[in-house]
Amino acid sequence: MKSLTPAQRQYLKGLAHTRQPVVMIGNQGLTAAVLKEIDQALSAHELIKVKAASNEPDTRSAWLDEICTATGAASVQQIGKVLVIYRTAAKPVIVLPG
Repeated sequence: MKSLTPAQRQYLKGLAHTRQPVVMIGNQGLTAAVLKEIDQALSAHELIKVKAASNEPDTRSAWLDEICTATGAASVQQIGKVLVIYRTAAKPVIVLPG
C-alpha cells in the first residue's frame, strides 16, 4: 500500500480515537494466527487498533512493521501499546482526504 500523507494520517487518527482494540498480541508474540486475525479485521473494518502485550517499545515497533508488510497495510500511529493500522477494503467505507 502507498504511504499516507500527513493529512490522511491525521484524519485516520481522528477516526481511530473512539475505536477499541479488536486484536491483542499476547505473550506468544506476533504469531501466524494473530497475523491472520489482523488481516481479517482489516478486511472487515479498514481501520483497526491492535493492543500489544510487550513492554519493549522496539518489539512493538518491529511488530507494527511486520504487520504492515505482511498485510499490505499502512501504519497510522503507535501510542504506547496500541498500534493503529489502516488498509483500504475491497469496498471502501472510509474516504481519505486529498
